[in-house]
Amino acid sequence: MNTVKKTERGWAGHFCCADRCLFRRNTLVEYKDKKIVVSTVGLMKHYNDKDQYEEIGLNRYYETMVFEADYNNTRYYDADVEKQISFDSNWAISEIDADDKANAMHDNVVKEISENLVTGVI
Repeated sequence: MNTVKKTERGWAGHFCCADRCLFRRNTLVEYKDKKIVVSTVGLMKHYNDKDQYEEIGLNRYYETMVFEADYNNTRYYDADVEKQISFDSNWAISEIDADDKANAMHDNVVKEISENLVTGVI
């Protein structure tokens, strides 16, 4: 494979409370023999009050994280959350109802990871 393959998937890639998040994106980025998962979650419903939202971490309602894929899971190549990958792009949003910004943030991280795969940074 000489090009970067990007596959949008319909489930959360990380976060133990992702089932309460209204925003979930998970992109599998593949280049040659490497597989990387970019995951964004956010807009998490409060556990007691479904009309309220909770932060998913300190001062953030959305976050993007990146992981190596689990190469033992050859059907889905889900995230191996013990193998987090660092990146430079913005990864957190501190406002509620920012799905448009979260999509842009996720896309920027996918772009950075794709470029890093091609240039050999990852």
